Amino acid sequence: MITLADIQGAREHQQGRVLNTPLFPLTERLPGTEGIWLKAENLQHTGSFKIRGATHCIALLSDQERQRGVVAASAGNHAQGVAQAASLQDVHATIVMPHDAPIIKVERTRRTGAEIVLVAGGIEEAMERAHQIAREKSLTFIHPFDDPRIQAGQGTAGLEILEALPAVDSIVVPVGGGGLIAGISVAVRQQRSQVRVFGVQAQGAAPAARSLKAGRPVTLEKATTMADGIRVRAVADSTFAVMRRYVEGIVTVSDEEISQGMVYLMETTKLVVEGAGAAGMAALLAGRLPTGLGRTVVVLSGGNADTNLIARVIERGLISAGRYVLVVVNIPDRPGHLRDILNIVATQPANILDIRHDRSSWRVPLGDVQVQLLLETRQAAHGEEICAALRAHGMDASLEPAPSSPQDEKPAT
Repeated sequence: MITLADIQGAREHQQGRVLNTPLFPLTERLPGTEGIWLKAENLQHTGSFKIRGATHCIALLSDQERQRGVVAASAGNHAQGVAQAASLQDVHATIVMPHDAPIIKVERTRRTGAEIVLVAGGIEEAMERAHQIAREKSLTFIHPFDDPRIQAGQGTAGLEILEALPAVDSIVVPVGGGGLIAGISVAVRQQRSQVRVFGVQAQGAAPAARSLKAGRPVTLEKATTMADGIRVRAVADSTFAVMRRYVEGIVTVSDEEISQGMVYLMETTKLVVEGAGAAGMAALLAGRLPTGLGRTVVVLSGGNADTNLIARVIERGLISAGRYVLVVVNIPDRPGHLRDILNIVATQPANILDIRHDRSSWRVPLGDVQVQLLLETRQAAHGEEICAALRAHGMDASLEPAPSSPQDEKPAT
């Protein structure tokens, strides 16, 4: 198990290569906390914390290992971290990535000068191919989390948290394989044992949560989540041992809640954070963590959101939060009634995204028309307020689930 001394040693190797990322206070106080601070690893070099561990690991290579080079497998953030760290230390890097890795992460990894190998399948297939390349070319394989050098490097984020906020009470950390939370929990708990560290995983990829519950490392049959940065099937024995000793608990959040966390951070802090990076905020917003957290630091572990998905994620988050609603009104099919509906909606300031009329559906009585209004509202309760205003004028109004993509999936006619 890594120690505080290991992490302090890693920090020396990071000087001039790794940023001491800012700790932002959140102006809004959420229930159960005495203030929230955001550790913005999304502003780190390469857009995530991964460069911390990679820099330390490569700095410890022997001269022969440096001459031969390194190889790593990753869906993106570890790939960029290893590639950048290797470039800064004049070491050749070969990076194996799944063929469906986010394009932005593939291209940014390629820009560092690393050799990219794309393989069919997921991260397991990429790992297998990376090990094969390591054997064939005598390269040093750099694991994304099952390596004490990596864990020690990630732990420097914990040192920075304590320095910036010595009175911290709780720290919330996104968890994939467990390298980040292992490093942070050791860095913090070996200095201030009373600080509580909580992990957050996606519901569809939560091996750490299941492992802690089972009392042993558990491997999932599959891992499914939009948050590719924490989409793993298993934790390592080494990270499990640290979590079992130092971590207060692991909670899970749904992809919808992660989307809401991303949208909240964009609107409130103007920070773009990827799905994995928003997991901690998602847990706070969804009330997954216990009360009495006190002064709470949420680690935003990465910001490499795929630009092709950002619009869809925003829409999904708005739908999940009740900010996009579909109001359905059944009225007599006579002139003037649509005008009446719109006049009422105008008194309840909501943005109309789309209007559809349905006269032919089997659900619509003869002589009536169903009007479907896709609205952007202030909050979840606002949709029901609009329906109540319509009903107060004698109209049959109800809420239905909004389409999954308001921009390209209009209400059915």
